[in-house]
Amino acid sequence: MTLIPTDLSARRISETLRDPFREIVASSRVIDLSVGIVVCIPCFRRPEHLRLTLDSLVDQRTPRSFAVVMVENDAAGRASAPVAAEYLADGKLQGICLVEKRQGNCQAINAAFETAQAVFPAATRFLMIDDDEIASPDWLELMVRTAEATGADIVGGPVLPVFDDDSRPWLARHPAFCPAYDYTGAVPMIYGCGNCLITRGAFDRLGSPAFDLQFNFLGGGDCDFFYRGRNAGMIFHWTAEAIITETVPQSRTSFGWIARRGLRIGVINYRARSKAAHGAAARARLFAQTLGRLPLSLGRSVRLLTSSRAVVAMHPLLVAVGSALAAFGFDPKPYEASKIVS
Repeated sequence: MTLIPTDLSARRISETLRDPFREIVASSRVIDLSVGIVVCIPCFRRPEHLRLTLDSLVDQRTPRSFAVVMVENDAAGRASAPVAAEYLADGKLQGICLVEKRQGNCQAINAAFETAQAVFPAATRFLMIDDDEIASPDWLELMVRTAEATGADIVGGPVLPVFDDDSRPWLARHPAFCPAYDYTGAVPMIYGCGNCLITRGAFDRLGSPAFDLQFNFLGGGDCDFFYRGRNAGMIFHWTAEAIITETVPQSRTSFGWIARRGLRIGVINYRARSKAAHGAAARARLFAQTLGRLPLSLGRSVRLLTSSRAVVAMHPLLVAVGSALAAFGFDPKPYEASKIVS
């Protein structure tokens, strides 16, 4: 076990990072460089919920030692950093908190994963949880145990919604909120990083930056990463018992937000596929396929209306429309904050 005391950690970590856009703002009293597991947490303007996230990590039922890397992505406000510093200083968790001064979804996640790999050279498994999520007590143990038992490059698990507005529980079945799988086992791919484990080998194979910055304000850098992993032949596994819950505010249950989410998923799908379309012929085929899905998705949505609520039935059509709009240059930026600090 290699421990770095507090008075050395900040200097040594800063030397490891060597990035003028990333500033270490807090670290635990000691840092065990020999840990094999790191939990990464991108943070943006949700300090009170971050406490719930960190409490759920403190309460993990596992004999394994792990570290945390938290990334504050609001360089001006820094509301999350004091919460992170509190948990690190009190010894509830070990690890570091840094500020990523370049704002954006992919910038923050890349900062977390890159810092975790650099600071903890012995770590081979990197998990992620968002700052609006809560891990079940056995989450980390189940995810790591799955990776060990299966040899999977990437492990995913369900993120179950907890709605602030509980008057429409059926929304949990909407594709925007429903987990991709309902069973434990090998799967062709996972689609989100809100509950995932990625091995160091997977990062090494896909190169840097892991999350493509063209998805920085759109979202979907995780989907693109996993899509590339699938094309590279990586093994994916799903652990249905490794549950994370996500707090869904009322603003995200309106028809407008859900419709925009469907369109954005379509844009992300098109962007990820277009990256793999090399040459004019491949791009032309993708364009034709994208437009061809419009009437098919309309028919599917109409059929769903007989058994689902309209907001659910409309999802396939909205995704197809989003892809078609992306083919003509539609570029939404929902993760672009009102003020960006360079």
